[in-house]
Amino acid sequence: MNKDPQSHGVWELTSPEAPRTEVLSGDVTADVAIVGAGYTGLSAALHLARAGRSVVVAEAVEIGFGGSGRNVGLVNAGMWVMPDKITATLGPDMGERLLALLGQAPQEVFDLIRAESIDCEAVRTGTLHCAVGNSGLRELGERASQWRRRGVDLELLKAGNAAAALGSTAYSGALLDHRAGTIQPLAYARGLAKVAQRAGARIYTGTAVTEIVPGAGATRLRTRGGSITAAKVILATDAYTQHVFPEIRDTQVMLPYFNFATQPLSDNLRQSILPYRQGAWDTREVLSSFRMDAAGRLIFGSVGSLRGSGQSVHQGWARRAIARIFPQLGDVAFESGWHGQIGMTRDHLPRLSRLGPDILAISGYNGRGIAPGTAFGRLLAELLTEQRAIGDIPLPLRDLTAVPFGRLREPIIALGAQLVHLVENRF
Repeated sequence: MNKDPQSHGVWELTSPEAPRTEVLSGDVTADVAIVGAGYTGLSAALHLARAGRSVVVAEAVEIGFGGSGRNVGLVNAGMWVMPDKITATLGPDMGERLLALLGQAPQEVFDLIRAESIDCEAVRTGTLHCAVGNSGLRELGERASQWRRRGVDLELLKAGNAAAALGSTAYSGALLDHRAGTIQPLAYARGLAKVAQRAGARIYTGTAVTEIVPGAGATRLRTRGGSITAAKVILATDAYTQHVFPEIRDTQVMLPYFNFATQPLSDNLRQSILPYRQGAWDTREVLSSFRMDAAGRLIFGSVGSLRGSGQSVHQGWARRAIARIFPQLGDVAFESGWHGQIGMTRDHLPRLSRLGPDILAISGYNGRGIAPGTAFGRLLAELLTEQRAIGDIPLPLRDLTAVPFGRLREPIIALGAQLVHLVENRF
């Protein structure tokens, strides 16, 4: 995508074609303008169009260009932080409502995929959070306990059962979340776009919004080739925000993340690794994540960028890590590698902001964008069609305050991940 093989890797190679779109030329009007054609923007466009509103989506590059087309494809429930931390941050009422929404969000994703026959390799057999040592096992035990108090029965697997589920003895246990699953992430984004178009949404790609001009009763979004005038605006650009409202970008610290995809494994090897096709990640601070795709490729990733020396360092680390976790694979060959960035907020929770009388922005999914993006896109559509009030959305309205020294910390994070991967698994 964008003539960069390292942007979307195997997802672009295996995704169905994107729906036909055009670059905006001239001036158009709509009830709602949406900036960004990722999960949030496309979900909002779909639900707004179905509610009878005219909708225009402006995407700077291509559908799913940002995190929606680059991520690992784990459709998880909840956020990275523990459930109790969410209620401590937001208060018991809003916190529990957010947990309920996030807990049900994977179901919403898979229901939408099934109802609209979206071709995206959807597999709902759960995900595995893998424990590294005794400390990791204690962490997973506490996470399971907090969800169980909320009526969710996550399954804490001991080492033997975890090894059977993973095809590896590298971990001391694992937490199986049956609510979750995996998808081909770019294919899901493209499928959402097709469904939104069928409902009546207009999607323009190669159409970067360069300026937003609020006005009385309408907002004008200027692009290089024209403009969009709309009564309401949703900004859904998150970590890939470019030209307008840089506060969306500056309120987050960008965490680089990469993935490598092996060549398709033999039938025997496929059966020995993740036999139930759960996606997985571990409790390390510089974590590893892995899953299988429909063709039997092992997708393996971690924190870091593939720019410059990162390419060789992280690729070497990935080979060593796979050999340690899955020794039955031997020396693997990678078919592709790609990378992107994850926007991390200070409290690891999303941000809902009003940037003008009729301009809403949501950002900061902290690496959990598939299910929350789908659900919050629907909620914003319901808000703008007066099916719900702002207080019904389980996030507070917040100002987009920049993270202190955020941009200075980002190269340090990238370098730190590279140093960890330079030495890890060598001895």
